[in-house]
Amino acid sequence: MHMHDWNTYRQQLFAGVGELGKLSPDTVRGYMALGGAGEKTGHLDAKTRELIALAVAISLRCDGCITVHTDAARKLGVTREEIAEALGVAISVNAGAALVYSTRTLDAFAAAEGA
Repeated sequence: MHMHDWNTYRQQLFAGVGELGKLSPDTVRGYMALGGAGEKTGHLDAKTRELIALAVAISLRCDGCITVHTDAARKLGVTREEIAEALGVAISVNAGAALVYSTRTLDAFAAAEGA
Protein backbone atom coordinates (compact mmCIF):
# COMPACT_ATOMS: atom_id res chain seq x y z
CA MET A 1 0.00 0.00 0.00
CA HIS A 2 1.25 3.45 -0.88
CA MET A 3 1.14 6.47 1.44
CA HIS A 4 -0.71 8.44 -1.21
CA ASP A 5 -2.56 7.69 -4.46
CA TRP A 6 -0.02 9.58 -6.54
CA ASN A 7 -1.50 8.66 -9.93
CA THR A 8 -4.97 9.93 -9.07
CA TYR A 9 -3.48 13.00 -7.42
CA ARG A 10 -1.41 13.75 -10.54
CA GLN A 11 -4.54 13.52 -12.71
CA GLN A 12 -6.43 15.81 -10.33
CA LEU A 13 -3.53 18.23 -10.35
CA PHE A 14 -3.47 18.38 -14.15
CA ALA A 15 -7.22 18.99 -14.16
CA GLY A 16 -6.81 21.80 -11.63
CA VAL A 17 -4.00 23.39 -13.62
CA GLY A 18 -6.15 23.10 -16.74
CA GLU A 19 -8.94 24.96 -14.96
CA LEU A 20 -6.51 27.65 -13.81
CA GLY A 21 -5.28 27.86 -17.41
CA LYS A 22 -8.81 28.70 -18.56
CA LEU A 23 -9.10 31.39 -15.92
CA SER A 24 -5.60 32.80 -16.30
CA PRO A 25 -3.98 31.50 -19.49
CA ASP A 26 -0.95 33.80 -19.36
CA THR A 27 -0.07 32.55 -15.88
CA VAL A 28 0.04 28.92 -17.00
CA ARG A 29 1.78 29.82 -20.29
CA GLY A 30 4.42 31.70 -18.31
CA TYR A 31 4.91 28.75 -16.00
CA MET A 32 5.25 26.40 -18.96
CA ALA A 33 7.82 28.73 -20.53
CA LEU A 34 9.88 28.63 -17.33
CA GLY A 35 9.68 24.85 -17.24
CA GLY A 36 10.85 24.52 -20.83
CA ALA A 37 13.61 27.13 -20.68
CA GLY A 38 16.27 24.72 -19.44
CA GLU A 39 15.67 22.32 -22.30
CA LYS A 40 16.66 24.98 -24.79
CA THR A 41 20.20 25.42 -23.48
CA GLY A 42 21.10 21.79 -23.97
CA HIS A 43 23.65 21.84 -21.13
CA LEU A 44 21.86 19.27 -18.96
CA ASP A 45 20.03 16.20 -20.16
CA ALA A 46 16.39 15.59 -19.30
CA LYS A 47 17.20 12.95 -16.64
CA THR A 48 19.49 15.35 -14.80
CA ARG A 49 16.88 18.12 -14.91
CA GLU A 50 14.25 15.75 -13.48
CA LEU A 51 16.60 14.66 -10.68
CA ILE A 52 17.24 18.30 -9.82
CA ALA A 53 13.49 18.96 -9.92
CA LEU A 54 12.90 16.11 -7.46
CA ALA A 55 15.57 17.41 -5.10
CA VAL A 56 13.98 20.85 -5.20
CA ALA A 57 10.49 19.35 -4.83
CA ILE A 58 11.31 17.73 -1.52
CA SER A 59 13.04 20.89 -0.35
CA LEU A 60 9.91 22.90 -1.11
CA ARG A 61 7.61 20.14 0.17
CA CYS A 62 5.58 20.21 -3.04
CA ASP A 63 3.55 17.03 -3.53
CA GLY A 64 2.46 18.20 -6.98
CA CYS A 65 6.09 18.61 -8.03
CA ILE A 66 6.95 15.22 -6.56
CA THR A 67 4.26 13.35 -8.50
CA VAL A 68 4.84 15.14 -11.82
CA HIS A 69 8.64 14.92 -11.76
CA THR A 70 8.73 11.35 -10.41
CA ASP A 71 6.51 10.25 -13.28
CA ALA A 72 8.64 12.16 -15.81
CA ALA A 73 11.86 10.75 -14.33
CA ARG A 74 10.52 7.20 -14.48
CA LYS A 75 9.57 7.66 -18.13
CA LEU A 76 13.13 8.83 -18.84
CA GLY A 77 14.59 5.68 -17.27
CA VAL A 78 15.75 7.18 -13.98
CA THR A 79 16.37 4.44 -11.42
CA ARG A 80 15.34 4.32 -7.76
CA GLU A 81 19.03 4.47 -6.91
CA GLU A 82 19.53 7.66 -8.93
CA ILE A 83 16.50 9.22 -7.26
CA ALA A 84 17.80 8.18 -3.84
CA GLU A 85 21.16 9.80 -4.58
CA ALA A 86 19.53 13.05 -5.73
CA LEU A 87 17.29 13.07 -2.66
CA GLY A 88 20.34 12.44 -0.49
CA VAL A 89 21.93 15.60 -1.91
CA ALA A 90 18.74 17.55 -1.14
CA ILE A 91 18.64 16.17 2.41
CA SER A 92 22.27 17.19 2.90
CA VAL A 93 21.75 20.70 1.54
CA ASN A 94 18.61 21.17 3.64
CA ALA A 95 20.52 20.06 6.73
CA GLY A 96 23.33 22.45 5.78
CA ALA A 97 20.85 25.28 5.41
CA ALA A 98 19.48 24.49 8.88
CA LEU A 99 23.03 24.56 10.22
CA VAL A 100 23.72 27.95 8.61
CA TYR A 101 20.44 29.40 9.89
CA SER A 102 21.22 28.04 13.33
CA THR A 103 24.28 30.30 13.40
CA ARG A 104 22.08 33.21 12.34
CA THR A 105 19.69 32.42 15.20
CA LEU A 106 22.52 32.39 17.71
CA ASP A 107 23.75 35.71 16.25
CA ALA A 108 20.25 37.20 16.59
CA PHE A 109 20.10 35.97 20.19
CA ALA A 110 23.48 37.56 20.96
CA ALA A 111 22.30 40.83 19.40
CA ALA A 112 19.12 40.74 21.48
CA GLU A 113 21.20 40.24 24.64
CA GLY A 114 23.16 43.39 23.81
CA ALA A 115 20.06 45.46 23.03
